[in-house]
Amino acid sequence: MSPLRIATRESPLALWQAEHVKARLETVHPGLVVQLVPMTTTGDQLLSGPLSQSGGKGLFVKELEAALLEGRADLAVHSMKDVPAQQPEGLSLVAYLEGEDPRDAFVSNHHATLMALPPGARLGTASLRRQVQARRLRPDLVIEVLRGNVGTRLRKLDEGRHDAILLACAGLMRLGLADRIRERLDPEQFVPAIGQGIVGIECRRADVRTVDLLEPLHDPASGLRLAAERAFNARLGGACQAPVAGHATRLADGRLRLVGLVGRPDGSLVLRDELLGAPEGAAALGETLAERLLAAGAGEIIAASRA
Repeated sequence: MSPLRIATRESPLALWQAEHVKARLETVHPGLVVQLVPMTTTGDQLLSGPLSQSGGKGLFVKELEAALLEGRADLAVHSMKDVPAQQPEGLSLVAYLEGEDPRDAFVSNHHATLMALPPGARLGTASLRRQVQARRLRPDLVIEVLRGNVGTRLRKLDEGRHDAILLACAGLMRLGLADRIRERLDPEQFVPAIGQGIVGIECRRADVRTVDLLEPLHDPASGLRLAAERAFNARLGGACQAPVAGHATRLADGRLRLVGLVGRPDGSLVLRDELLGAPEGAAALGETLAERLLAAGAGEIIAASRA
């Protein structure tokens, strides 16, 4: 049996995710040989300005997808918050792993919470979504663009370039850095990114062998959450560079709750809405919530952010 090749970014977090998938595959398929194919993506190279001005988070996946289409790899491992709403022809997301904490993390060496920052404090983040919500809660802060992998961002904080930074709880936890989290931001006030905390696996749709090997890794709960969130994002236009947030949760009564948010980068207008529905209608729930936000003016906000 030929080795299974995993395309992955070279950042420490991406390599952790790829190694995790490799270990899972080798556990459920004894004797299977799995190899990593590390790559540097355009998103990893363009570090001088806001990601939204360079093409959005999709820049973190396009080289990996090219490797799949060209046969240089059999599967690619992604942080789902980086994956655009649409895949290239011939590729499919076939498995989602069990999700980690989807919340955003407030990280600071001197301040305990976002609301405890003094007026004029410097808050570092590369995400338009985080900028919108931070400005809504704390319009008195100075928001500064912060790019790079998790280690680079923490180093800049430790060097005193920022008073605090915003990261994903999931990434810090997976890298053994959970002790750097000062506050886990409440999703009711700070809506997470589409797919935040979930690792997705993509492969060629016609590659039956790889699809079958990945089937035991799929987590239905993650699949349900992403069905709603990604349908919501797709109906809005699927723009990774737009200030869009969406988070689905399963309620105790079995229903699915989806919260969506679209906002101007300066925080001057934030549209937020939510819907409840049956789990089997997760995708329709996402599309309906997107339609409601579009009717409220979300399309104009997204178009302006693209411009």
